[in-house]
Amino acid sequence: MAAGAAAAVAAFLAACTTTPLTPVPDSGPIAPAAPGAVPSLTGPVPPPAPREFRAAWVSTVANIDWPSRTGLPVAKQQAEAIAILDRASALNLNAIVLQVRPSADAIYPSELEPWSEYLSGQQGKAPSPMYDPLKFWIDQAHARGLELHAWFNPYRARHATAKSANSRDHISMTKPQTVKTYGRYQWMDPGEAEASKHTLDVILDVVKRYDVDGVHIDDYFYPYPIEAPGAAGEAAALEAGAPGANGNVPRPELDFPDQPAWQRYQAGGGQLDRASWRRQNVNQLIEAIYTGIHREKSWVRFGISPFGIGRPDRRPPGIVGFSQYDKLYADAELWLKNGWLDYLAPQLYWPIAPPPQAFDVLLDYWLRENTHGRHVWAGLYTSRIDGSVKSFEPEEIVKQIGVTRSRAGANGHVHFSIAALMQNRKGISDQLKAVSYQSAALAPASPWLGSEAPGAPKAGARRGAAGLDLKLSAGKNATLYAIWARYGEEWRFTVAPAARGEVTLADEAGVQAGAVVVSAVDRLGNESERVSVKVNAQL
Repeated sequence: MAAGAAAAVAAFLAACTTTPLTPVPDSGPIAPAAPGAVPSLTGPVPPPAPREFRAAWVSTVANIDWPSRTGLPVAKQQAEAIAILDRASALNLNAIVLQVRPSADAIYPSELEPWSEYLSGQQGKAPSPMYDPLKFWIDQAHARGLELHAWFNPYRARHATAKSANSRDHISMTKPQTVKTYGRYQWMDPGEAEASKHTLDVILDVVKRYDVDGVHIDDYFYPYPIEAPGAAGEAAALEAGAPGANGNVPRPELDFPDQPAWQRYQAGGGQLDRASWRRQNVNQLIEAIYTGIHREKSWVRFGISPFGIGRPDRRPPGIVGFSQYDKLYADAELWLKNGWLDYLAPQLYWPIAPPPQAFDVLLDYWLRENTHGRHVWAGLYTSRIDGSVKSFEPEEIVKQIGVTRSRAGANGHVHFSIAALMQNRKGISDQLKAVSYQSAALAPASPWLGSEAPGAPKAGARRGAAGLDLKLSAGKNATLYAIWARYGEEWRFTVAPAARGEVTLADEAGVQAGAVVVSAVDRLGNESERVSVKVNAQL
């Protein structure tokens, strides 16, 4: 905002009056199961702000989502990013989970890892003209009131679809002892301390340098097992970017080649069996990421999206399938038990109906495991709306969202991936907007990271040609305005970035916004006291 405009806004706000309202607590799930529990939208005071994490994964690996292909001009890359963010905003999503490290590489300038080939087509080659894609995504997301969570693959060093040679500054070249070949992939060995330290350093470098709202890691710890030599299968569907579709892994399996690290562990007096040792290697990284992130920035949330089926000795009766505990050496139950994450987004990539991997039964399982009261945001396989034999109908995803809303502890979800929403497959985006996302929503608060509310905003309003023009000002900790406006007898909810300062509430079908109530929200979801805005015709 220009200095003159800022001064005018400040003068106007000083002349306006706002009336405090009684603070209202977090409303919890958007649509409680009991019809009588739905907040009234027609009372004299607006209900609590709706709360739900609504996000989509944006994959860069193999150009699944962005950019659409390698070698795109910078302007085209940016246009595609803006189109994705505009679609997310139009659908009333509130977050994007962007893959910034597909395979020990980066979509941002880094002194630790090379540029990803999925940008230019050649690993190590910077964009030309030079720009910082991650900063661009963050700035554009925040300008639309969207959170940006940086998604890292923790251990993969080279994807099977990679075409260019590894650059000289890739970890496979600088620390070759930490990287192992596994089928058509290269993998950082979790048993090598240098490999885990490198991943931790990469993540904390991004936390320090970028204004991200969250750090996110996926389910690729030890690799998904592949067939022993001579067999063709490599669980390619899992490695395409949407792991966990069915968990069918061929046998016999090729063991991960971590013998040198294992022998050093035994020689040093280690007492764990090999499977427990592998899980310990992963556990140590998870704990280090969680503590390291919050040491740098207490407000940055750490999320993990593990395979959706729990360990065999704890899963509900009737649930069968792949064991991440035994095969990926991922003890997600322990991470929840120890509070080493801020949100869990289990990949629940199955329909509600079949009992072997029933969506609702698995969701309930993870909610029971969540003894620390962290967020549980279900991963939805929206890209399964693809016309295949196992294709979902859009109604399946709508119903799954309904299931999450019927559980008190499940206050959000994440779509894999944005491609299905961009393509509006079988009208899924239309259905979500009409049925599931009729209004905006705030992300749920994370009180274990901080619960101090920001100060109440200052606000004023006047009638403009297109609607009611609001001028807003909030303290430095505010990131969003939560705005209720009354149209006729109905309250309608929207959000706006706190940096914007001016918002127009458009007339709708000839009906003008009347009463307006505004609060400030910080990046942990804490909401200020709400104020009632008086319309003042004098500027």
